[in-house]
Amino acid sequence: METGNSNTNTAAFAALGRRKLLATGLALGAGVWAQAAGAQSTAVGGWTPSLRYPDPAIEILDPSFAKYRLFSAGVERLATGFRWAEGPVWVGDGNYLLFSDVATNRIVRWDETTGQATTFRGNANYANGNTRDMQGRLITCEGAAVGGVGRRIVRTEPSGKITVLADNFEGKRFNSPNDIVCRSDGSIWFTDPPFQLTNDYEGRIGKQELPHAVYRIDGRSGKVTQVINDLQGPNGLCFSPDEKTLYVIEGRSQPHRLIWAYEVSADGRLAGKRRHADAGTPAGALDGIKCDVDGNIWAGWGSSGLPGVDPATMDGVMVFNPQGKPIGHIRLPERCANLCFGGPDNNRLFMASSHSIYSLYVNTRGAEVRT
Repeated sequence: METGNSNTNTAAFAALGRRKLLATGLALGAGVWAQAAGAQSTAVGGWTPSLRYPDPAIEILDPSFAKYRLFSAGVERLATGFRWAEGPVWVGDGNYLLFSDVATNRIVRWDETTGQATTFRGNANYANGNTRDMQGRLITCEGAAVGGVGRRIVRTEPSGKITVLADNFEGKRFNSPNDIVCRSDGSIWFTDPPFQLTNDYEGRIGKQELPHAVYRIDGRSGKVTQVINDLQGPNGLCFSPDEKTLYVIEGRSQPHRLIWAYEVSADGRLAGKRRHADAGTPAGALDGIKCDVDGNIWAGWGSSGLPGVDPATMDGVMVFNPQGKPIGHIRLPERCANLCFGGPDNNRLFMASSHSIYSLYVNTRGAEVRT
């Protein structure tokens, strides 16, 4: 199914950033501004990047993490002033980052060349997770229904038109598609918790018709299969470098949030569920995740809001080795919801963190490569 351009300037996606999006692109609004990499900022919480190397914000929890820390690379704030930054995805052939600002109902583009953040798509049906398929097309989780349209998985075509890939399972509407990943066989996998059904700030209050679940869209037939339905609040997900393991965050498990691992067969079936990692405390909030080429999981991390816990001691990114052991902590002044690898060498970590976008060059590369 196709709709029109949905109040979007994404026709420029046909060139994937080789030309500027609308010279008069919309500003993000009062108080929203971007800064050149490395420039100092005191906008949110009085945060100022460290001028020392190695950056003290990059904490080595296990000696094995030391090789991933670049001595002369520090955390940079690229843009700030958002309400809830989520779902970053790097568009390498355009040299820009796309991400959702969920509560303002838009997808934002941050341009590496200009350092500016502008609206990529307004009225985005409270978009959340984003990724790119094997052809480089943008795939988006629309987390809420506005005017009856939304709660679906859509693809942005080179022309800028929106193709609906899935909006229901067995005739029942999805809850609020949250995070998404593509496999090299063309299949698309996404989580569907009810998070954005509960309020009119990050979504729209609506009826839950399906259980918390994870789905797979077949890359050839487009058939939708429910592959997991026994997790509470499935959230971030990613594949191991060889794509033989699927990792999924259980965001509402008790007493701690968990990362589950599943064996993936050649035809996309799952087996061998095992607990891979544990947040270790009720206060720890695991969110979006990505794997690097060595099989480490880089996870959005922060405080769950539990009373009596200081978020400043937790917020940032937690890194788990292939055995599920935490080995590194990138400390940020805001909770990190999601992240991705990007840049020309796929060795730059982009972190969507509450009000801001941060980045850090690391001595590894993301396992998923989309040029």
